[in-house]
Amino acid sequence: MSVRLSLALDSGDLLPCDKISVVMPTPDHDLSDLPKTTHIVQPFKPFHDHFQSQGFACTPVSDDPCDLAIVFVPRAKALARDLVARASRQCSGWVLVDGTKTDGIDSLLKDIRKRVAVSGPISKAHGKIFWFPAQEADFADWLAPEAQVVDGFQVAPGVFSADGVDPASALLAQVLPEKLGCRVVDLGAGWGYLSAQVLKNAKVEQLDLVEADHTALTCARANITDPRARFHWADAHNWAAGELVDTVVTNPPFHTSRAADPALGRGFIATAARILAPSGQLWLVANRHLPYETTLAELFGQVKEVAGDNRFKILQATRPARTRR
Repeated sequence: MSVRLSLALDSGDLLPCDKISVVMPTPDHDLSDLPKTTHIVQPFKPFHDHFQSQGFACTPVSDDPCDLAIVFVPRAKALARDLVARASRQCSGWVLVDGTKTDGIDSLLKDIRKRVAVSGPISKAHGKIFWFPAQEADFADWLAPEAQVVDGFQVAPGVFSADGVDPASALLAQVLPEKLGCRVVDLGAGWGYLSAQVLKNAKVEQLDLVEADHTALTCARANITDPRARFHWADAHNWAAGELVDTVVTNPPFHTSRAADPALGRGFIATAARILAPSGQLWLVANRHLPYETTLAELFGQVKEVAGDNRFKILQATRPARTRR
């Protein structure tokens, strides 16, 4: 089990209990010693599937009551506060909070201590874990609003570009051609900005929004009511289109933690090559330093940079290699 969590559970304060809820764990968190009746709340599809494969019951969201809530702190401060507030509201026993220093656990601990008596904390492995009685805490003002509107779009704490339209997506939207074909896929659609721009094209007959973050996809459903749109909570790396498509547009992620991971974007490129028709096209925007050109050259017959600035590059790729095997 994760070292801090193991030490906290061994303290004697927290177990036994019947209903355990674990919020926002990642595959880095070893939960193997928890009973399989533990309920995992994880909106990110790859992580959700990871814990589900271990035999845990998993959902992207939950308001179910519990006796013990274990909250793993995300990077986004507003989201961390919202998760603590929701756990406090749903839990009848203890709320346990775990996080690293780089994700703001020290600041969160300081703020929680102003409201309720805290047990622990235990410091280990560049982080802290602590717990408090849920019924003695009031964090109602930490709950995120039901709807947050930025630049005319609904967003939520913790989603990518929650403070406004991402400039890379805006740049890509400006250069998309008129001829996109009938069927378009937005890989990593987020809360739907780029898809909303694609749907301004009357010739597009169907648009599939593929997004791994359930929270972001929920925002996209609110932002896009066009009947041509279809929404998929899925990992873009293994999503299947059902039939070949004309165009893929994407602003792929390049990290799931603080460290950049270009392999994420390369996976998006591989999916695009797999689902595109022989005459299909990929339109991709990325930070200029990300090394996607080699992968694009391996999987597409023609690749060119069609626009960009000192921060971003827009790459167009055609003739997917899958069709030439």
